Amino acid sequence: MPRYFFDTIEDSQIVRDDLGIDMSQLEMRAEAKRVLPSIAVEHPLALDRNEFVVRVRDENGCYVYEVSLILVARLLMA
Repeated sequence: MPRYFFDTIEDSQIVRDDLGIDMSQLEMRAEAKRVLPSIAVEHPLALDRNEFVVRVRDENGCYVYEVSLILVARLLMA
C-alpha cells in the first residue's frame, strides 16, 4: 500500500508531514478533505479571507493531490 504525506499550508506557511500514512488513493483523498475543517477551526483567523490547503505527497516526494478551503469571516456592525 502506498504511503502519503499530508503537508498543510496556513497563511503561506508550509507545515511538512514527515511521518505519512499507508493508505489507498481513495482513502488519501478522503483524509485530505477530512482534515481541512479541523485546521480551519483550530487556526486563528488573521484576515477576513483565510485559505487553508492540504497538499499530499507520495513516497517519491511528488505532490499528487491538493484540496483547499476558503473561510470568509466578517464582523458585522449594526
